[in-house]
Amino acid sequence: MMRTITKIVCDPCILGGVAVVEGTRVPVANVLAAIHAGASTWEVFRHYPSLPLDGIEVCLAWEREEQQACA
Repeated sequence: MMRTITKIVCDPCILGGVAVVEGTRVPVANVLAAIHAGASTWEVFRHYPSLPLDGIEVCLAWEREEQQACA
């Protein structure tokens, strides 16, 4: 069985182009804000039930890549 990796997408037709977790309308910024505010993964998934299981890790990886691109 092949494992799919969730991606971050920016589509002008979805929330006006805000970065979201692919296949959802969950903004990456919201997930990151919750994690940085101390929310547990359980709390994030409870708040965003459409978030894929690897969604939090993908958001954190995207944030690291964005920070490296700006450095």
